[in-house]
Amino acid sequence: MSRYTGPSWKISRRLGISLSGTGKELERRPYAPGQHGPNQRRNTSEYGMQLTEKQKLRHMYGLNERQFRNLFVRAGKIREGKHGVNFMILLDQRLDNVVYKLGLASTRRQARQLVNHGHVLVDGKRVDIPSYEVSVGQVISIREKSKDMIIIKEAVESTLGRPAYVSFDAEKLEGSLIRLPERDELPQDIDEAFVVEYYNQKL
Repeated sequence: MSRYTGPSWKISRRLGISLSGTGKELERRPYAPGQHGPNQRRNTSEYGMQLTEKQKLRHMYGLNERQFRNLFVRAGKIREGKHGVNFMILLDQRLDNVVYKLGLASTRRQARQLVNHGHVLVDGKRVDIPSYEVSVGQVISIREKSKDMIIIKEAVESTLGRPAYVSFDAEKLEGSLIRLPERDELPQDIDEAFVVEYYNQKL
């Protein structure tokens, strides 16, 4: 299954969550798309709730199903901590997500594009793989030739705050992951227990 590249606003409305992080998708029409609009019936089963949480998390980070499932299996092999929390931490360590959290891109999709196009350096070396796992202490920066890009400047200027587990130097356009995030620093509108239950039935 390939990664979804269609309109993210429609997915946001269907799942009831802002995938862009701006909340604009739900401002005007905070209901699922379709002919019946806000009058659609919602009588969701337990499996349906598990599937919805899984889809919310998968689309939030922009992974295809195989990538998502493989990372979930890998999280289950970590001995310390809870499976669901470890899974979300691994998702948060993806290079495209760290670029987004540093404020070098306004959305995760934009961050993925910057990485894919070779604009991002990790410890001074170009890395063009969005799924690259960033380790604590590694320095994420922008290639010298790319520092004048308008989308990067606009993203940095519009970023109001950054998570406590990253550091950032706006003049150098570089930052790093100074520690792994705690659960309360990860997306609060996701119930990872449902995701674990979903895959426990599948795997």
